Amino acid sequence: MKAIVVSHLKKYYRVHQKAPGLLGSLRSLVKRQYQTVKAVDDVNFQIEEGELIGFIGPNGAGKTTTLKCLTGLLYPDSGFVSVLGHTPWKRDSQFLKQIAFVMGQKNQLWWDLPPMETFLLNKEIYEIPGPQFHQTLEELVELLEVGEVIKVQTRKLSLGQRMKCELIAALLHQPKVLFLDEPTIGLDVVMQKKIRDFIKIYNQKYQSTIILTSHYMGDVKELAKRVIIIDQGKIVFDGQLEEIISRYADHKLISVVFNKKVTKRELKKIGRVKEFNYPRASLVVKKEVASLAASELLKSFPVEDLNIEEPPIEDIIRELFTGKDYA
Repeated sequence: MKAIVVSHLKKYYRVHQKAPGLLGSLRSLVKRQYQTVKAVDDVNFQIEEGELIGFIGPNGAGKTTTLKCLTGLLYPDSGFVSVLGHTPWKRDSQFLKQIAFVMGQKNQLWWDLPPMETFLLNKEIYEIPGPQFHQTLEELVELLEVGEVIKVQTRKLSLGQRMKCELIAALLHQPKVLFLDEPTIGLDVVMQKKIRDFIKIYNQKYQSTIILTSHYMGDVKELAKRVIIIDQGKIVFDGQLEEIISRYADHKLISVVFNKKVTKRELKKIGRVKEFNYPRASLVVKKEVASLAASELLKSFPVEDLNIEEPPIEDIIRELFTGKDYA
């Protein structure tokens, strides 16, 4: 069954354009100039129940606007959207009780109160039965390892602790669809991994449908098999993450360690030098000549160690968006 269906979704904004300076301000009083920004421009996709997908794109691509349309926070200009059979912007109670929207840069916890107070408030808002509330809370607290902090004033918690409590507050009512907008933003690598591990376990245990946006490709690589890439309001890719690599990665990286001095100029004869810090170097070569390039390095240079790798997914995505090589 389809948990989410999006068809020809559009959301445009009229943005005021003003010339700089006092003269520009005076002119704007007489005649305002506007520009139409196509935040979401004819977007189409479907998501199955229990699926966890990565929804990625550069800043201003339309990710958050799309999520806000799916949660009913924004009314689109046109198009069809169905989430669990509901029209989101009607905001009926049965729909709201089945979704959760977590934004990494927005707080729902009461700043001057312990997270537990927010949890109790959400229990009443979502009309969660007492036994279910306590059982779910216990499970989430154990999974996220925050038993010692839920009764500490929110303002005194670290960013990672707050993010964990934000997730608990959003999941107490066991939503069927979870929208995660940059859930690991600002966290250190250790805390990012803990949040990712929790999301993976939660998805498997509750079969919740999850849409994840993130600028950290580590989040997407570890959690999502399928990715939807949006750029300038349009879907530019919808498929398996592995397919991006096979379709767009026409280069390979050769990492090499030398046991004698070589020059960067000499290495340029083999391929594009991405990094060079003797005794280590990294070269970018076309996929079809990677083996030949490696053979030439071994034959003509004092090589101690050599490794051929696929380019990082971050570089592939960056190249896809910018059209520039990742060297």
